[in-house]
Amino acid sequence: MTIATPIPEGTRVRRVPVPMAMLAELTYRCPLKCPYCSNPLEMAKRSEELSTEDWAEVLRQAAKMGVLHVHFSGGEPAARRDLEELVSVAVEAGLYTNLITSGVGLTEARVKDLSARGLDHVQLSVQGTDAATADLIGGYRGGFEQKMKVAGWIAAEGIPLTVNAVMHRRNLDRTAETIDLAVKLGARRIEVAHTQIHGWAYVNRAALMPTREQVDACTVIVEEARERLKGILVIDYVPPDHHARYPKACMGGWGRVGLNVTPSGKVLPCHAAESIPHLVFDNVKDKPLAWIWAEGAAFNAYRGTDWMPEPCRSCERKEADFGGCRCQAMAYAGDAGLTDPACIKSPHHARMQEMALTEAADVPPDYVYRTM
Repeated sequence: MTIATPIPEGTRVRRVPVPMAMLAELTYRCPLKCPYCSNPLEMAKRSEELSTEDWAEVLRQAAKMGVLHVHFSGGEPAARRDLEELVSVAVEAGLYTNLITSGVGLTEARVKDLSARGLDHVQLSVQGTDAATADLIGGYRGGFEQKMKVAGWIAAEGIPLTVNAVMHRRNLDRTAETIDLAVKLGARRIEVAHTQIHGWAYVNRAALMPTREQVDACTVIVEEARERLKGILVIDYVPPDHHARYPKACMGGWGRVGLNVTPSGKVLPCHAAESIPHLVFDNVKDKPLAWIWAEGAAFNAYRGTDWMPEPCRSCERKEADFGGCRCQAMAYAGDAGLTDPACIKSPHHARMQEMALTEAADVPPDYVYRTM
């Protein structure tokens, strides 16, 4: 056993909100090569991944500290042959279990096994509404056909399904068809989410950046579909930041709602936090999960409002958006401690919008695919 033991009873730690959810990134291995991959630029190797016993201890510590949901993710979590065992551990610990998957690596037998072990929910990613588009974006031939099979197996088991649709320049004109596909697959929810342009997506931003007209049309389609499909499909909509006036409360606020554990055991305030080079992240091999959440330097770097510069510090929105996205500030302003450039009050706002408009107007370059 290499995982640090839980905090002893009575140990003093600072008072912070109890995290609601944990993203368990079981592995960075993935058959897809998505040009907007959210995994860090430097990924942990298979040999560095936590063992089954390590992950089981992390899950139990998460439940003990008050986490309610665990989201099994990656890479592709089905690449771990112990996925089913870890779901059982989470269920026994009283956690709500959600599997975030590309579908590649799942079989009908594995879906049945996961269902029998008590898996509560599945989020299935789709890159397009037809094989040619989806397989081109994902960089994996046969991926779309596999996803359709997996959705059928999930439906047969009665497991609630959410479709994750990452939208960008290549597929945004098919928003209506994407929503219709979710209905066809029997999904209860779809997340129509514009690409977050940082990390690997920042490398491909000119190929991914939609036009303002595409974004506006997508918004209209989503609002119409929400009315038309009430009681049938819930539609979560994540608009892009590049044409916004104010930022979103990324992660519900840094260190307020959720935490991520990477394949090698590092604990992050958000899945992209490693794009901020000056942060140092504690590891569950060295410190208890609850201690890292409460006392870890990375979690306290941008928690609350005391860290904020102007104009955030005196802004009436500071406890609504908590300064927006730190990774986006890093990508576009070169400093994670600055105002999110999505905010109209940021001195970098105009440059961010100008970059988006310029890149969207150009002929899109080929994708730079993500490989291990």
